[in-house]
Amino acid sequence: MSWPLAIILIVAIIALSEVLKAKHRAQHGITKDWMGSEVPPDHPSRRTPEINAELQREVEQLRERVQVLERIATDDARPRSLASEIESLRDRDKA
Repeated sequence: MSWPLAIILIVAIIALSEVLKAKHRAQHGITKDWMGSEVPPDHPSRRTPEINAELQREVEQLRERVQVLERIATDDARPRSLASEIESLRDRDKA
C-alpha cells in the first residue's frame, strides 16, 4: 500500500465516522453548548420556562428559610426561647 492511498483511507474513515456521529446526535436530540460539550435532551439547561420558574420559586423559599435560621442563630438579645421563636415564625408563615 502506498502512502497517498493510506492517507486517503484514513481521511475517508475519519469523515465517515464524523458523519455517523452527527447522525446519531441528530436522532437522539443531542446538541452542543457554548463550550462545545455535548448536551443531552434531558439536561437542566434545556428545561422549559415553567420548570425554571418553579425552580426559581423554590430557591427563593429556601433563601427565606436560611434568613430565618440565620436570624435565630445570631439573635441573642431577645430572652425568648428557641422553641417559641420557631413556633412564632411557623405561625407567621402559615398566615
